[in-house]
Amino acid sequence: MTEVILSVLACVVLGCLALTAYLSWSYSPRFTIAGVGLLSLVLAYGGWHAVRSAGKGRRRSLAALTAAGFTAASVTALFLLLYGTGCDCL
Repeated sequence: MTEVILSVLACVVLGCLALTAYLSWSYSPRFTIAGVGLLSLVLAYGGWHAVRSAGKGRRRSLAALTAAGFTAASVTALFLLLYGTGCDCL
């Protein structure tokens, strides 16, 4: 039963991502490409801060925020990879 719920949830998330991409592209392809590029830079910055060794002092709030965003995006991508591939809605 849990597998079915997770597969349906993955299909819904995948559908929402596809709808968002379609609506964004139909509104403005330039803004879509710029937004994806900016999101990629933010996630790359967060990934860099997530895997590098912590230095002395505390983490800055921007670094912590982007590292948390990178972690959330990685978990979501892993979830979609594991359960979205078995989705028959595609």
